[in-house]
Amino acid sequence: MPDRPEIVCICGSTRFVDEMRAANRDLTFAGVIVVAPGVFPRGGDHEADEPITDEQKTVLGALHLRKIDLADRVLVVNPGGYVGESTSREIAYARATGKPVSFTDPV
Repeated sequence: MPDRPEIVCICGSTRFVDEMRAANRDLTFAGVIVVAPGVFPRGGDHEADEPITDEQKTVLGALHLRKIDLADRVLVVNPGGYVGESTSREIAYARATGKPVSFTDPV
C-alpha cells in the first residue's frame, strides 16, 4: 500500500475565493489532499455563501486552525502579496506548530 498523500491546508483572504479554488484544483490533480476554507462570505462578483455572523466567524476561525493541525504544510494564497489579519494569525499558528508555510506570491 502506498504512503498517504501529502495534506496541504490552504489559507488566505476570502476575497481570493477564485484563486483558492484554483490552487485547490491544481493540488488535487497533483495527488494532494487539500483542506481549505469551506465557507466564503457573500461579496464581489463570484458565487458565494450567505453573510456570516461574528459568532460564526469565530467558530470558522477555530475550525481552520484544526485544519492546519491536520495538514503537513500550509499554502497561503496571497495574490499581490496581500496577507490580512486573520491569515497572519493562521501563519503564526502554523509556524508555532512547526508546519512549513509557503506563499503563492512574494510577501
